[in-house]
Amino acid sequence: MSVTITVPATTANLGPGFDCLGAALSLYNRFQFSLGSGAAEELQIEASGRDAERVATDATNLAYQAFCHFYQKIGQTPPPLHLSIHLEIPLARGLGSSATAIVAGLVGANELAGSPLTQADLMAMAIDLEGHPDNVVPALMGGCRLAATQPDATWTICEIPWYPEIVPVVVIPEFELSTAKARSVLPATYNRADAIFNAAHLGLLIRGLQTGDFDWLQTALQDRIHQPYRQALIPGYDAVQSAALQAGAYGLVISGAGPTLLALTPAAQAETIQTAMVRSWESAGIAASAQILPIERAEP
Repeated sequence: MSVTITVPATTANLGPGFDCLGAALSLYNRFQFSLGSGAAEELQIEASGRDAERVATDATNLAYQAFCHFYQKIGQTPPPLHLSIHLEIPLARGLGSSATAIVAGLVGANELAGSPLTQADLMAMAIDLEGHPDNVVPALMGGCRLAATQPDATWTICEIPWYPEIVPVVVIPEFELSTAKARSVLPATYNRADAIFNAAHLGLLIRGLQTGDFDWLQTALQDRIHQPYRQALIPGYDAVQSAALQAGAYGLVISGAGPTLLALTPAAQAETIQTAMVRSWESAGIAASAQILPIERAEP
């Protein structure tokens, strides 16, 4: 028995939505899970595509760890497995590569086990494994998603409508930034003014994404919780932001923990903005690539 799981890249935070807001992008990793025979090796993993040489091919593989976690939760022993992975999403760049592995491992295991768990069950497991919802929720469900906890610590997930003429453009530099390092620079506490600022701007961002209102989006993408502290870890940030805005972007944010930067753009100007962002980084001596990545829409 074999099942193939295709999982989209994600961009998290979108400025003021730190650790609670994320969107799925039209770039994908593909995972094929095939049950082995009892006589075969317990585990075989092969990887191809972007950064494939860096993917673990033993039991430390993140997709396999999620696969085993699923079977542990349902009280069964993981079966012998052949896992084939094809990567299009770069590693350690702020585009949710780890979330794709976690989601694929859980969904693949559920399929092979006869689907004993619901999507809500898998979502809760994915959040537990990742530690926060902003990447794994849209990776699992598609679209743009806001996650909030209920009083009993379970999750409420809200789909955020996305105005079709708002197009994400990502520019990916040829250097990495680990999530752990990006989190290490954040303060342990914030003042009241910063908390109010982000609450107001997140509300405005949601309305701007729904309506495509240019002025609202320009204001809404500001943040005081994570971006001011992480910008220093991304050489050339200010220049790329300036180039994007001058080319007509609504605004620019750090994608996830970075170092990928994401501009929200009018559809008609996406290519111009893409070129401007790459040239800006290249002028600072940093190689970069850019892609126009429409939102991966949620399934009805």
